[in-house]
Amino acid sequence: MADHIKIRPATGTWVVRAAGAVLGESKNALELTEGDYPPVIYFPRSDLAMAFFEPTDTTSTCPYKGDASYFTIEAKSGPVPNAAWSYENPKDAVAEIKDHIAFYHEKVAVEQV
Repeated sequence: MADHIKIRPATGTWVVRAAGAVLGESKNALELTEGDYPPVIYFPRSDLAMAFFEPTDTTSTCPYKGDASYFTIEAKSGPVPNAAWSYENPKDAVAEIKDHIAFYHEKVAVEQV
């Protein structure tokens, strides 16, 4: 793993909300820190209401984590485009984040409860 990336269990219970609706709650989330960036919480898919997630055509590539796929969240008030991302086949060094989804804090609320 790149020395500037650390993955550890996120302490406590985490919840993600979009447009007031709870999309998931987890005691098994992961916290990924990368360099000077703020920590990112990755939720296991099994703890999310995946029926509200619609894959998009948006992709990006991280040289350390691999290719990211994005999701629009279908909220009651309307879609929240590209609000979440996942590494479907992450690089071996960050394999723990496979089957996990992270969120843009500007688009949804991610909180420790």
